[in-house]
Amino acid sequence: MHAAQLTSYQKWSILIGASVMLSLAMGMRQSFGLFQPAILHTTQITAADFSLATAISNIVWGISQPFVGMVADRFGTRYVMLSGVAIYAAGLVTMMLSTTALPFMLGMGICIGLSLSCVASSISMTVASRAVSAAKRSVTMGAVSAAGSLGLVIASPLAQSLISSSGWQMAFVGFLALTAVMLPAAFSAGKSDKIEIEKSDELNQSLGAVVQTALGHSGYVVMAIAFFVCGLQLVFITTHLPNYLAICGLDPSLGASALALIGLFNVFGSYAFGWLGGIYPKQLLLGGIYIVRSLAIAAYFIMPATPTSTLVFAAVMGSLWLGVIPLVNGLVAQLFGLRFMATLTGIAFFSHQVGSFLGSGRIVYGRMGRRVDLRKAREL
Repeated sequence: MHAAQLTSYQKWSILIGASVMLSLAMGMRQSFGLFQPAILHTTQITAADFSLATAISNIVWGISQPFVGMVADRFGTRYVMLSGVAIYAAGLVTMMLSTTALPFMLGMGICIGLSLSCVASSISMTVASRAVSAAKRSVTMGAVSAAGSLGLVIASPLAQSLISSSGWQMAFVGFLALTAVMLPAAFSAGKSDKIEIEKSDELNQSLGAVVQTALGHSGYVVMAIAFFVCGLQLVFITTHLPNYLAICGLDPSLGASALALIGLFNVFGSYAFGWLGGIYPKQLLLGGIYIVRSLAIAAYFIMPATPTSTLVFAAVMGSLWLGVIPLVNGLVAQLFGLRFMATLTGIAFFSHQVGSFLGSGRIVYGRMGRRVDLRKAREL
């Protein structure tokens, strides 16, 4: 069956499944920073441990993504996604029961990192790209990415509410309920495995030859290197912004509000960049996103942190948040077709996660310009 032969129900079933899976997986992952203050005060886990667990999660995600992509390209995405959901749940349970650093790093670092390779952006975009024609591919990936960002709007207020009312362990129970919703979503999205790739979207080369061609392509290499900056910028915000606001003496709920606002504005930004990617050169749009993000981050951390500046910053960053996903995946599909898309986006994503690994351990700055080492953040 080709994409053109899908009924409307079949097409929407695949796209909604991919959106829900991506939404909840990323929404929960990007809300983990909200747990940090409560975990630091009730367990033996330190801020340095939390940062290291986040860094391990990111690098495990990056290292495993190309190999998970190879498995998905060869054997199909459904079982990869279902396995990822099970590993995600195992990671949440391990984190919930942790009182010391080692099991927490196992849950957050290894399990969550590995599961995201199976259920997050790379696999979701591979699924979405196969369900539509080439002409609609960029805007469709933008729409899936936009819908995927709604998970942050759901997960961050849920986490903050449960942490405040019932404790951080109950917040993880709430996340486990969200993980259960991911199972039917993954099963539905896996219907894309039955779609045959059009001849125009398939290179008549082996996997090794395609990877070698990609690594020798200057555009692909530059895109992968630039993806490093993306990871560096975003993980610092999701991991350390809530604790940074607490250090600055602001209301803890502001962190949840900021993350929710990022998710809300990301809905519009992701769809807009997916649509623009079908009209304008994707590489120019990617460069523009990275430049504007850098300016916004510099402006926010130079000025004193206030509720107003924080929410404005969240809105700007949200508009630029996951807009890179349809552009990067669309560029890979445009250059090399769909046959090995999961593998090639996975290789590029490794660069992104190296940036995330470094960004998760960076130094937080105090409100008065004083540098505050994360190892001492618990004491302040």
